[in-house]
Amino acid sequence: MRNIRKSAVLAIAGVVVAAGAALAGVVTSEPSAAPSFNGPVYAVVYRGDTVYVGGNFTTAIVGGRNVARTRLAAFNARTGALLDWRPSADANVRALAVAGDVVYAAGDFDTVNGEARDAVAGIGATSGMLTTMRHSVTGQPNALATGNGRLYLAGRLSAVDGVPRANLAAFTLGTGALDAWAPAADDTVNALAVTSDRVYVGGRFHRTNNVSSTIRLSAVDPATGVTDASFVPKPVSQVFALAADANGVYAALGGQGGRAVAYTKAGATRWTRVFDGDAQAIAVLDGITYVGGHFDKACTTGNNGVRGVCTDGSVTRGKLAAVDAQGNLLEWAPQANGVAGTRQIATSQALGSISAVGDFTTVNAAPRKRYAAFTGAPPREEGGPATGPVASYNFDTTIADGTFDDGSGHGHLLRAVMRDGGKVALTPHAWGQALSFPPGCADETCPKLVLQAADTPDLNPSDKPFRYGATVRPGTTKTAQNVVQKGIAGAGGQYKLQLDGATGKPSCVLTGKDGGASYTARSRQSIMDDDWHTIECRRTGPTLAVVVDDQVQATSAVPEGLSIVTTQPFSVGGKGVGRNNDQFHGSLDDVWIHIG
Repeated sequence: MRNIRKSAVLAIAGVVVAAGAALAGVVTSEPSAAPSFNGPVYAVVYRGDTVYVGGNFTTAIVGGRNVARTRLAAFNARTGALLDWRPSADANVRALAVAGDVVYAAGDFDTVNGEARDAVAGIGATSGMLTTMRHSVTGQPNALATGNGRLYLAGRLSAVDGVPRANLAAFTLGTGALDAWAPAADDTVNALAVTSDRVYVGGRFHRTNNVSSTIRLSAVDPATGVTDASFVPKPVSQVFALAADANGVYAALGGQGGRAVAYTKAGATRWTRVFDGDAQAIAVLDGITYVGGHFDKACTTGNNGVRGVCTDGSVTRGKLAAVDAQGNLLEWAPQANGVAGTRQIATSQALGSISAVGDFTTVNAAPRKRYAAFTGAPPREEGGPATGPVASYNFDTTIADGTFDDGSGHGHLLRAVMRDGGKVALTPHAWGQALSFPPGCADETCPKLVLQAADTPDLNPSDKPFRYGATVRPGTTKTAQNVVQKGIAGAGGQYKLQLDGATGKPSCVLTGKDGGASYTARSRQSIMDDDWHTIECRRTGPTLAVVVDDQVQATSAVPEGLSIVTTQPFSVGGKGVGRNNDQFHGSLDDVWIHIG
């Protein structure tokens, strides 16, 4: 298999894994055992096997028993057992961060453990005792982050120790001293995300370091605080939370409804998901973006209207949702309650887990007061239903009778069906060969070539997540060209990839097993440029997406329970060899289907 798309190979549980990321699925939707709390939890952070939380609670609830914990608590991330770590703050803890053996807290407090600590404190991660770090902060902190030898602080700030700071400040981790790092934001900063070369800053400001292009989200140097002019995202509304990885930065936005947006390192939008309420929390684990907020529904398209109502359809997502690496809404849907909902999400790469905190009191109708943890998905049991690539063709190998071999190992051989002079022709492509189809023709007796595999149940996706695609170099035509197809819409279920008319814009089409309405995602981008392009159709829960050259071009809402089953054969290059067969013209390579 020389040139098959990595997205066909590196997919599991409906998730495409980014290059270099671990191959993993979505965490379970049922929360694991953990303490509850009698007041809002605003902050959460992992340190190894320990979870630390902060907020405005005075009691942890374990097995129905109340245990005193004053705005700070810790417990075992694997077992949920409450730990004997009990520092106390006299007012809200709004943010937490960890570096080494110190947990850093920021908030509205004046004292911790009865000792004066104005708004920021360092606390021993095992002892619960205060470090010597002590400062006077004018304003309200909202966010903490560690990295590059510093503890970064953000909020609505005007000074630290009497030294002017415009909503951003930092402390040297080694000494706890106020650091010279001092970029300036002209309004409140809500969120920070730190990488080795940038500190991402999000909030409701309009300028960072007086640079006009830095509205609401900016990047600054982690050592000097100088604005990175190459990052210009310009989000449409206030940023409440941020996360970052090697691919860029992820932002949770408020505004009309709410949005989760992924940006490249240059600030270009990779994908956007829209909700019917603010997105307030965001985190990334193994290529999956987890979003929290006070939304109740996720919109199936990018459109919403008055008060954030989804205008093109929606699916229930109570305060929590998950999105894959291409921006597709996943089926993960633990249902949390409340108005404010989820305020922050933390992840543990080592444990494969996420933690969500906020004001909710139930998750999936079970008591989970203000904290919920979700662990990695269990492996499929032996003997369970098979998922993964169910057919794969690179046209580099044939068997004795001239049919094309199925590289997936499932034995779905492609056999050529020809009419009116159509014939199989191979052409060099990359390190192997591609299949060429007859050129465009206006006559009824134009040459026709279709490759077909016999119908078998494992080629029918039913209601599972699935994807299919091909690498194509289209020829000129004025009519629609079918690239990959199983089923006929008028005869029941169908999934299809086609090129639309003279414009050559790829589109993906699904029809349920009982016929009726067809659902189409049509690319905005034409591929009629005499070059090779990879095209993928992807169905994930309530969303159908068309992907061109690894970029999502369009999405369309589909019924969440839409089941696609058909007894028709699987076809490549057309729907048959009769008249008006929607013949594909051009060259084709690396055709594949992946279910599950």
